[in-house]
Amino acid sequence: MIRYIRRAAALLLLLLVALLLNAARVQVLDADSLDNNPANRRLTIARYHQPRGNILVGGTSVTGSRNTGEQLAYERTYQNGPLYAPVTGYASQTYGTTLIEHAEDGILSGTDSMLAPFPLWNEITRSQQPGGDVVTTIKDSMQRAAYNGLGGRRGAVAAVEPSTGKILALVSTPSYDPGRLSGTGSSVTDAWLQLNAAKSQPMLNRAIRQTYPPGSTFKIVTAAAALDAGVVTDPDAETDTPSPYVLPGTTTTLPNEAEGCENAPLAEAIRVSCNTVMAELGVRVGLKGMVDAVRKFGFNDTGLKIPSGVAKSNFDTEMSDDQLALSSIGQFDTSATPLQMAMVASAVANGGDLKYPYLVDRTTTRSGSTVHRTGSHTYHRAMSPRTAVQLRRMMVDVVEQGTGSNAAIGGVTVGGKTGTAQHGVDNSGRPYAWFISWAQAPNAGQPAVAVAVVVEDAAANRADISGGGSAAPIARSVMEAALRD
Repeated sequence: MIRYIRRAAALLLLLLVALLLNAARVQVLDADSLDNNPANRRLTIARYHQPRGNILVGGTSVTGSRNTGEQLAYERTYQNGPLYAPVTGYASQTYGTTLIEHAEDGILSGTDSMLAPFPLWNEITRSQQPGGDVVTTIKDSMQRAAYNGLGGRRGAVAAVEPSTGKILALVSTPSYDPGRLSGTGSSVTDAWLQLNAAKSQPMLNRAIRQTYPPGSTFKIVTAAAALDAGVVTDPDAETDTPSPYVLPGTTTTLPNEAEGCENAPLAEAIRVSCNTVMAELGVRVGLKGMVDAVRKFGFNDTGLKIPSGVAKSNFDTEMSDDQLALSSIGQFDTSATPLQMAMVASAVANGGDLKYPYLVDRTTTRSGSTVHRTGSHTYHRAMSPRTAVQLRRMMVDVVEQGTGSNAAIGGVTVGGKTGTAQHGVDNSGRPYAWFISWAQAPNAGQPAVAVAVVVEDAAANRADISGGGSAAPIARSVMEAALRD
């Protein structure tokens, strides 16, 4: 009998060990896969059982949370949702997160291990901390100036502090209220379908996710390449460039909208925006030289994050000379986000030192203790300091004596460059109006802001002046707001 009892006991012990091993497998080895299983709602319920942390502009929250009394208790709310949607993105219980709501989700939801009181605390206790806050670099007055200036037209504005890389304004219109997507149910799915079906694409962040042919604003990049390469040694000396200009290897002529471009000096070509001079200079710099130059401004970078991902601004790396000529005046396949073109203006304003752009100043715990602070650092040396000084003078001439007079601010040093980018089959589409600029207050040691504006549906003619007419006044209002703060 004792023998059978021993056998039964051994069998029970074996089963107990098997149960313990299986429990360990479930709790340790399979924990992540079970947590992430779509059928497991525990994590989703836990995620929304507490208020989400807030996104702040100028010390004021532009987001909030509302207790719905439902199983997914707390739902995201937004203050001035359309104004700040290109910054915040949305946090939806149905459709997930975008932009800052996505990039800083760990902080905002309370799941980031940096919020825990001790290392590995969350992992050991499997607990969730109160959601932390995200403090942005945006200035409310500048954001509003850009938003009101666009007036609902399709377009975008990006403004950067040249000395640090802080993004001071990031606007895309038409916009939308991200609060419409926060919860669950038919109202949310209806809003999602409506917003995605809208021809105006209100959920498209045109400031960082849409690229446009930059047109004549790109001539600043070509001018920097020509000066740094020594192709031009004196910006005020005549160039050997005919008008009209026959594109290399073709019989196609490139005309000018401006007068007096034949053999025009570089400074004059920038002031009145001569296509022929800038196209020829791009060819003289050569494909390799131009590709190296544009890379220093951030073109062709697929990894730029602010912390949200930014669409790649493109400059082809393989082209014939006629294509290079067109690319050098911001046409052919050249494309840029408004943020990229604000970075171009910023590099000129900051003596050639291009700072890495960023949108989040710091993240904090719910009580306000700093979790992480974004520091300013150099992205690239975009051009030599001497070239930057020369380009600053040329951009000031554009505003004071050229096509950018609508950006002038009394008593303030303003540099700018207009542009009209043509697009569509045989350039049949209505041109995009561009303006890039920077502003420096009297007695200030350095420019306070660099701005890029693009207006898609501008009432523009095909002359380069259209960028000055449609986009420059918006840039001026944003610069004025920057100088008042």
